[in-house]
Amino acid sequence: MLAASVLWGTTGTAATFAPGVGPLAVGAVAMGLGGLLQALAAARQIARDTGRLREQRGTVLLGAVSVAVYPLAFYSSMHLAGVATGTVVSIGTAPLASTIIERVLDNRRLTRRWLLAATLGLLGTALLCLAQADQATHTTHTPDGTGRTSVAATLLGVALGLVAAVTYALYSWAAHRLITRRIPSRAAMGAVFGLGGLLLLPVLLVTGGPLVASWSNAVVGAYMALVPMFAGYVLFGWGLARVPASTATTLSLLEPAVAAVLAVVIVGERLSAVGWTGLALIVACLTVLTAPTLTVRRRRRPPTESAAERAVVDGGFSV
Repeated sequence: MLAASVLWGTTGTAATFAPGVGPLAVGAVAMGLGGLLQALAAARQIARDTGRLREQRGTVLLGAVSVAVYPLAFYSSMHLAGVATGTVVSIGTAPLASTIIERVLDNRRLTRRWLLAATLGLLGTALLCLAQADQATHTTHTPDGTGRTSVAATLLGVALGLVAAVTYALYSWAAHRLITRRIPSRAAMGAVFGLGGLLLLPVLLVTGGPLVASWSNAVVGAYMALVPMFAGYVLFGWGLARVPASTATTLSLLEPAVAAVLAVVIVGERLSAVGWTGLALIVACLTVLTAPTLTVRRRRRPPTESAAERAVVDGGFSV
């Protein structure tokens, strides 16, 4: 899960090398081609478990539609509201959406450990994105010279971020549900993401022209499909076989932290003390969530004197 989040965190930096490619094209090439590659890699497993997948076709379809909607909403949210706001809404609220889904559909109870980790992670993500938003306000300028996007664009971006959070939680839940129904993770992820990739192909055909306009754009598109989406979601599927969807979405809070560090190291951005504090809180969140649970064994109390006197065996010897 953490390795997948690290790979996802590279997408923002990679997109800076293809500024002429729109958010719909970026989302469609990343999840569309990445999903189709997952389906091809898992073709044998999908064919072997076709019967079980048909039995769970409602869950597969829900996951596939969510896979198709998520990247379009996520990248459009960052385009309209800014990278900081779009990221904190889309990634930061996904654990809450996932928890509500599990509570309603699976009647799953929350643990104190998860609540503590989620609180630290959400607070850290908020501080990190506030720091990035403050920097963006001082370093970028819109045509009107204000350095801010319009209120309508920001509100629409926030709304799309919420859509991204819900769809991310939904396809995570759907994949985890399939895996718990004795469908191997590769078959489950391949079916859900492959069908989602097919749904994204029309969007890619309509908006993907800039991806082939230059070699740099094509390389960025290939990287997004192969590394963060294909390899990242293969790792994500392995993780979903072992942890609940709510835990998976909470671990994905590492993604904005990785994105911020790469922006500092590669893009040349600066991070304020508030941003570094946010990073520290996210690390604390992941530490709480991934640390092994200590099992404390209670020592058995010795029998009381009266009990020992009552415990008599043959011959009158007390035990």
